[in-house]
Amino acid sequence: MKINYLKAFSDNYMWTMESNGKFTIVDPGDPKPVHDYIKETGLELSEILLTHHHWDHSGGVEELVSEYNCLAYGPAGDHIKGITNPLRDKESVNILEDIEFIAFSAPGHTNDQLSYFSDKTIDPILFSGDTLFSAGCGRLFEGTPKEMLYSMDAYHELPEDTLVYCGHEYTESNLKFALAVEPGNEHIKTKIKEVDILRQSNKPSLPSILGIEMKINPFMRCREETVIEAAELYASKKLNSTAEVLGEIRNWKDNF
Repeated sequence: MKINYLKAFSDNYMWTMESNGKFTIVDPGDPKPVHDYIKETGLELSEILLTHHHWDHSGGVEELVSEYNCLAYGPAGDHIKGITNPLRDKESVNILEDIEFIAFSAPGHTNDQLSYFSDKTIDPILFSGDTLFSAGCGRLFEGTPKEMLYSMDAYHELPEDTLVYCGHEYTESNLKFALAVEPGNEHIKTKIKEVDILRQSNKPSLPSILGIEMKINPFMRCREETVIEAAELYASKKLNSTAEVLGEIRNWKDNF
C-alpha cells in the first residue's frame, strides 16, 4: 500500500492510501483535487475516512459519494452529509478490501472527532485529523482540556513507531511554541532543523512519528515537570491537575 497526499485550501492535507488500482482518501474537504487525481491516475475511489465535521475536512464527502458511489465512513450522527457508514468509538473498518483500521474517539477539538489507527501495515499508521498535530493539538472549539487530555493519553497507548498523519501543515509554528514551553528540549531543536529543510524544499513535514511526538509535543508532555512549570509560570498560579496544565498550555498557544 502506498500513502500519498493531495493539498487543499491553504494548509490541509487529504491523505490517500492506494493499492491494486483503488484508493481511500482521508478528510476530502475539497472535492476538486480528488476529481483531478482520479482523472490523472485512473484510480478508483473506494472509501472515504472522515475524522470530523468541520467543512475543510468534510466538504467534499457528499459530492464524491454521489459521483463515484464510494463508501464514506465517519462520525455517527446526522450532522455530516454523505456519510454512508457511521462509526462509533472502537469500531473497525476494512479499507481497500483487507486493511483493518480501528476508529476511536479523540475529542477535544470537536465532540465528534475520530482518529483511525491500523497496525496491519508495514508500519503502524494513525490518521489524527485535527486532534493531534506534530508538536501540537487542535484548538478546543467544542471540547474541554479534560477531553483533549483523554485523547492525548489514548495516543500514548499506541506503538511509538506509529506514523502520524495529521490534517494540517502546522508543524513549523507548533515547534516555535513548543520551544517556548521547553527552551531546553534538545529534541525540539533537532526537529526544527529537520522541518526547516523539508519545508524549504516544499515537502510536507509529515508524517511524524509518535515516539518523537512524545518527546517534542507539549500537549503530550503535560505530566513532565518542565511543561508543568512553564504552564504555572504562564498562568501565574499553582495548577492542580494535568487537565489544568493542558488547558493553560492551550490558552498560551492560542495567544502565542
